[in-house]
Amino acid sequence: MSHLVCPQVGIVLTIVRMKRLTFLLALSLCGVAVARAPAVPDAEPLFAAPTRVDRIGRIVAPVFINGLGPFRLVLDTGANHTTISPALAARLGLVPHVDNELMLHGVTGAEVVPAVIVDRLQAGELIVEGVRVPVIATDIMAGADGILGVAGLTRERISVNFRADRITIARSKGLLPSGVLRIPTARVAGGLLMVEARVGGVRVRGVIDTGAEHSLGNLPLQAALKKRRRLQPPRSTAVFGTTTAISNGQLSGVPDIKIGTATISQMNLVFGDFHIFKVWDLAEEPAMLIGMDVLGTVSELIIDFKLRTVYVVA
Repeated sequence: MSHLVCPQVGIVLTIVRMKRLTFLLALSLCGVAVARAPAVPDAEPLFAAPTRVDRIGRIVAPVFINGLGPFRLVLDTGANHTTISPALAARLGLVPHVDNELMLHGVTGAEVVPAVIVDRLQAGELIVEGVRVPVIATDIMAGADGILGVAGLTRERISVNFRADRITIARSKGLLPSGVLRIPTARVAGGLLMVEARVGGVRVRGVIDTGAEHSLGNLPLQAALKKRRRLQPPRSTAVFGTTTAISNGQLSGVPDIKIGTATISQMNLVFGDFHIFKVWDLAEEPAMLIGMDVLGTVSELIIDFKLRTVYVVA
């Protein structure tokens, strides 16, 4: 579920401290990143931009629409709907009609948006036909042509190699070889993949969200960490999503996060009463959204929807 975080002082960009992500003894990374990534220059990776000290990475899939393309759509495991920009809709000759609208749920709120009918959409081995696609204009796309929502996939495996700048969407073909960190997941509302985690000893449900630039925490998680005196002093931020609604948040450093055998340290979360946690039925218990500020720090990320497993190569 795409979103960006900005300081609530009228400035568009913000610098936030990154995390050090360690998988067993494998990986260590820290630094700073700009919360809103600029359009990707020609010299930068086209499809798999890793998270690094000066920016938060993105995963962009080459997508053919109605036989044209490929177009660059941000891969979003936290979204059920694929969206396209007004510029791409015009290029495809698709005109939104007042009778063809959809309710779009984002991190910060819900909004009725115009939509068009796409006859055929293809990304790798993923083919969707006769689908309604919202048309939205948002900085979240960071120069891409739209957002590829894949939360509802059931048979596919998405492989993202940040070193080779390569993304593959294909049918799941069984278990991966040993030596790859395996993180089991469960399905929650809308087909999202969720991992069991602990933050400073607090049990947390974490949603894997490749469309989110920054990781978020809900109010029950914030309250539990406050009770244990495990939060660093917060600073106010504004959080923007795919809709026009803006939410207030508090950016705080949190204790180590443990996901299976993986440990994430020196991490920041933005806490708030975010709309998306209600949509996902995760508003009443400690929960978090795990975004690209974490996921983009590995060498390779593999998400297998059939096996309900996330694989990580450090």
